[in-house]
Amino acid sequence: MIFPRVIRVGHVILSVADLTASRHFYVDLLGLNVVHQDDRALYLRGVEDREWSLKLELGPEPGVRQLAYKAGSEAALDEIAAIAKAEGLPHRWETERDRPRILRMQDPFGFPIAFYYESIKHPWLLQQFHLHCGPGIQRIDHINVLSPQVKQLSEWYQKHLDFRLTESTEDDSGRIWATWMQRKGHAHDLATTNGAGPRLHHFAYWLPDGARISQLCDILAGAFETDRIERGPGRHGITNAYFLYLRDPDGHRIELYTSDYLSVDPDFEPIRWQLHDPRRQALWGGHAPKSWFLEGSSVEAFDGGWVKIEESELQGLPAYVR
Repeated sequence: MIFPRVIRVGHVILSVADLTASRHFYVDLLGLNVVHQDDRALYLRGVEDREWSLKLELGPEPGVRQLAYKAGSEAALDEIAAIAKAEGLPHRWETERDRPRILRMQDPFGFPIAFYYESIKHPWLLQQFHLHCGPGIQRIDHINVLSPQVKQLSEWYQKHLDFRLTESTEDDSGRIWATWMQRKGHAHDLATTNGAGPRLHHFAYWLPDGARISQLCDILAGAFETDRIERGPGRHGITNAYFLYLRDPDGHRIELYTSDYLSVDPDFEPIRWQLHDPRRQALWGGHAPKSWFLEGSSVEAFDGGWVKIEESELQGLPAYVR
């Protein structure tokens, strides 16, 4: 049997300034489940995740250390390593808690991506309803990255990692401004948005229904933490998602997400949106705050430190917002 190179998004590793504040946000308020913890790191998951899907690591500066994908086999890891070598991309083998063999690389667009297959599995919590906290966040769903090279990035991931295009946004001249690509058969595992980068726009967790998102808003209100809400609840035209965007204590953006669709058919036709169609971002109308378009999380460089973005690149709303 031949396994695909990439199965789905696997985990995100964030650098945070204060583990106590991060734990309060992600565990006490959002209800994510602790898999491991020590003085330097916190490993979390949703109730459906059998592996940890979010690591919060104490660091001198907030940022994204790793965006990781689950590979289809150990052989697939070796195939991806061969691609990195052939493409001249920085790469190395690493280990991580529960994951003895991880391929770390920097993609051609500056993002710190990683791939793994073997991982220790933990008891499934999906039907342990008495253990669910908060809104019962279910599983990691996707990541969204900011890059000025959306078309090239999307083509590279489709060519080398077998991602499939589900949706895109283009202007009247045919220029691609954003794309949504999947591996697991839903709307997307990876979205690419035009903007100053490489930066992470957000990572997302799936909830079973919109009522859970409303419940989380009530939890935040009861805890006097509504300042964490950046956008929503609302519905995107793109992906059909019912969404809520929050900012954690370090400014990292997390989306709580539900109600998208299946895209497993081999003849699935990508959905194309025009840039001037306001329904693509907000099916019900309404405007996102400027922060949603301008701000994102720095990403770690392959040899350490953070990839720096010129200040001039970060100023002013992108053309598709004006």
